[in-house]
Amino acid sequence: MRAEDFPPLVIDYRGRLLAGVDEVGRGPLVGPVVAAAVILDPAAPINGLTDSKTLSAGRREALDAEIRARALAFAVAEASAAEVDEHNIYHATHLAMRRAIDALAPAAEYLLVDGNRLPGHHVPGQAVVKGDARHPAIAAASILAKVARDAGMRALDARHPGYGFARHKGYPTREHLAALERLGALPEHRRSFAPVKRQLALF
Repeated sequence: MRAEDFPPLVIDYRGRLLAGVDEVGRGPLVGPVVAAAVILDPAAPINGLTDSKTLSAGRREALDAEIRARALAFAVAEASAAEVDEHNIYHATHLAMRRAIDALAPAAEYLLVDGNRLPGHHVPGQAVVKGDARHPAIAAASILAKVARDAGMRALDARHPGYGFARHKGYPTREHLAALERLGALPEHRRSFAPVKRQLALF
């Protein structure tokens, strides 16, 4: 469903310290899941905020810089591949979200979280399906998380150039699966994910 297929978003909060929260990296076979939380300044709106997946890399990076310069608060946090394996991807995603929320200064008074579940934080809030296309604070969080995780994948690619991480960002593309078969799993790979688990079983 598209964002416009949902009813208008009604928010039960009228203050200034509303944080949008989103994550990137649930599907990849390698690296952390990254979450961000952003409190935008209602007096200084940022044009062009939308779902990070619909933006070009250059536009995301430009908006990332603008968000960091103009937001009242922002934080980026992650749960490692080892934590994904320990807790499962669902719980690791919420762990990363809680870490990002906890790092906000000033602290959030209300949360808008992309998806259909809240991450179990004490700050009140609501889950918003397709939230990154329906509210600018969630969109801002999606952009910060995406830019941060992509930078991490480029750094991993520089250390291990045979896998193509800079291109596929760790998702299970044909190129990544072929490299995994040819080169084996790295410490950064998620051992609980089926393609990695199958590869490890061969050794």
